[in-house]
Amino acid sequence: MLKEIQKYWTHRSSGYSKVNQDELNGCQKANWTRFLQKEIHQQFSHRRPEDIKVLDIGCGPGFFSIILAELGYQVTAIDYTEAMLLQARKNAGILAECISFFQMDAQNLQFPDRIFDAVISRNLTWNLEHPGQAYASWCRVLKNGGLLLNFDANWYGYLFDEQKRSEYERDRAIVEAKGLEDHYTCTDIAAMEAIAYQMPLSPVSRPEWDVQALRRLPGLDVSSEENVGERLWSETEKINYAATPMFMVRAIKKDGF
Repeated sequence: MLKEIQKYWTHRSSGYSKVNQDELNGCQKANWTRFLQKEIHQQFSHRRPEDIKVLDIGCGPGFFSIILAELGYQVTAIDYTEAMLLQARKNAGILAECISFFQMDAQNLQFPDRIFDAVISRNLTWNLEHPGQAYASWCRVLKNGGLLLNFDANWYGYLFDEQKRSEYERDRAIVEAKGLEDHYTCTDIAAMEAIAYQMPLSPVSRPEWDVQALRRLPGLDVSSEENVGERLWSETEKINYAATPMFMVRAIKKDGF
């Protein structure tokens, strides 16, 4: 499945890069910049940004990496798809010199233990074959007192639940009626659904699953916010994804672990 997923995102890289470029030119950039800066500052208020090491997992075309580099953090970005990394470097422009890019499996990080102050990811865990293994790997590379932020949604829950299917179809109808671009059907929806059918997180309730998975790992303070997209998304995104609100899972690694 990893190879199949890589093939899909390789084919999608240029289109997804356009999505990131639109976000970087829209209200999303300012929203995410304020949000991430506040979250990181709350955890590391006594430290300068340039002394804080942040890992962007599943960086895609570089949205988080660019924002974090602009804020002055030491940024490392990984993605399993080489084409995504190429798009990320291109989108970062001169900032690419400040970002360390690696092609790597998010489920098996090839970094030493306790090397990063913060680990951040968006829209990735839903299409991992082994999300629990991924969380364990992410927490392993966190320093004591480190911060993990993961943003995701129950993107394809409608494949397994009739009520969610009805809500999903209602969203599609509203998007069409308002003359907006449909963020689901403008992709290769059949290919994406074929992958989602095989992913373990598609049918489960999240972020409950994520919170429990992280709490099974030692030494973590775990919390979640179930509709963080209300503070971060554009109005078009809110309409597109009304039935699939974006959540955030936050974990702080206690000293001694």
